[in-house]
Amino acid sequence: MNLLKKVIGKILHIITQLISQILDLLISMIEISVTLVNNTKKLFLSFLGMGGCFLFLIFAFPLTFALLMNPRTLLVILFFILFPILGTKFVSYLKYVKYMITEFLFDHANYLIHGKDKQFNSFYEYGDKYIRAEEARRRKEQERRRAEQQKEWEEKFRMWYEYAQREQGSQGNYGWHGQTNNYGNQPPYTNPIIEFKKKYEESCDVLGIGYNADKYQVKLAYRKKAKEYHPDVNQSPGATKLFQQVNSAYEFLSDDHLERYKHMK
Repeated sequence: MNLLKKVIGKILHIITQLISQILDLLISMIEISVTLVNNTKKLFLSFLGMGGCFLFLIFAFPLTFALLMNPRTLLVILFFILFPILGTKFVSYLKYVKYMITEFLFDHANYLIHGKDKQFNSFYEYGDKYIRAEEARRRKEQERRRAEQQKEWEEKFRMWYEYAQREQGSQGNYGWHGQTNNYGNQPPYTNPIIEFKKKYEESCDVLGIGYNADKYQVKLAYRKKAKEYHPDVNQSPGATKLFQQVNSAYEFLSDDHLERYKHMK
């Protein structure tokens, strides 16, 4: 009986590996297709941006009108608009399904082969584990980007202050305020304060909070906005872009940046 269970377990393990490879191949094919469609769309938009649209309308207006009225042309346009959005969502769903199915089957195979206890008893419990793991990965990536951004701004201010001190020592004042040096050339570094304030206030506007908000208000506003515009919840066309803007604003509004802004006022 034990031998039969092990044989069944090994067969199940092989089948699960095959399912995993098939899903990986399907995911890769869709991702490549989405990339190709996006690149084609960007190339066409670049052509229009360089005046190609104007020239095309001038020299081929009747043909242009006929093409735009053709149902096939409209379908092509819809394809280039919708496929990248739907394709990306479908890839996310396939990754979720792949994890849910393969983890369940691998666990069951290990139970048959080695007698190990299964982690969960249903597909959906594995799905919940995947969602938690993805959320943890997203938070970790977000913190990494926030740390990198913090380091970048620290470097900007450090270089500026060092340059300003050297100029003060050589000229005796800040009268030029970083505009030009004695030779009429632009300084190698520019004052980052104006840029920092602009980005700070834009980030606060995105989250809908005041410029004097503390870290708790930032976190609360971020959670509310992220939940509102999350692509899995909000299906409106602009939700993904707004969700990215909310994430970008939260990443910029670190504790150190909140303190820096307060000291600038």
